[in-house]
Amino acid sequence: MAAPEKRWRSTDRLDGDRRRPPTSLVVALVLACLSLMTLDARGGDGSPVEGARRVVGEVLGPVESGTTTVLRPFTSVPDWFRSRDGMRDQIDDLEAENARLRADANRADYDRNRLQEYDALTASASELGFALVPARVVGVGPSQSFSSTVTIDAGSESGLRADMTVLNDDGLVGRVLRVTRSTATVLLLVDGDSVVGGRIGRSMQVGFLHGRGAIGEDARLDLELVDESVVPAEGDAVVTWGSEGGAPYVAGVPVGKVTTVFSSLRDSSQRAVIEPYVDFGSLDVVGVVVPSGTGSDRAVIEADGTIQ
Repeated sequence: MAAPEKRWRSTDRLDGDRRRPPTSLVVALVLACLSLMTLDARGGDGSPVEGARRVVGEVLGPVESGTTTVLRPFTSVPDWFRSRDGMRDQIDDLEAENARLRADANRADYDRNRLQEYDALTASASELGFALVPARVVGVGPSQSFSSTVTIDAGSESGLRADMTVLNDDGLVGRVLRVTRSTATVLLLVDGDSVVGGRIGRSMQVGFLHGRGAIGEDARLDLELVDESVVPAEGDAVVTWGSEGGAPYVAGVPVGKVTTVFSSLRDSSQRAVIEPYVDFGSLDVVGVVVPSGTGSDRAVIEADGTIQ
């Protein structure tokens, strides 16, 4: 059976005409737009569209401004996060800088005291006429089986060996007991096994100094004079007598002062108590007496005060 033929209706053309404007109308609109554009470009303030543009601006301007105000918090969110991260980094940097400054301030007195000790050690080398290798106390006995020893940070590579005199800017500290490549053990003057030849400064009488083993304010030495008839006076200074070849003790190093004198009527002997000049409880910078021109891995303070 043949398909029914579709009849054309006049309304179909009318619907198509309504959807598609005539070509002449399109051409007319295009020409009108071009004319307005040309007049607007040449007319400036007298442009025929200037009034319309002004009206549109007055109507849409507040709307655009309001929209921008409303959207600004949302559009600035990424910038806020970026600026917040930047401020956090700056705060971290400032806190680190403040911590460093506080540490420097806390160390100021320590560094100042150490510098003064080095300067005083240089002066001591010049006054005593000895070359010194400076060193720092890095450990305190009795790890080396002696109750009154310290470890210093200089050893054989610095030119040190056993039986060298150790002093600081106050006076005699002790003697080198043994060395390694980078450290040395120092037997302190106040150790119970320490014996040092001493001389009374005023009378030049000699005797032997024995340590009591105490460190700090109770540190004392006992002096037994060779001439038992000599009576030392309180306040007399005591210096080292000196050993042959300057080992283990060189001569003339300040040791301490006489505080008390005991006399024995039975054997007519005299014994003096000596308070050492050195504070053994706060040892830090010391100098080890070495021959002039000693090869060392560190600077050597020569007898004339120069640094080699």
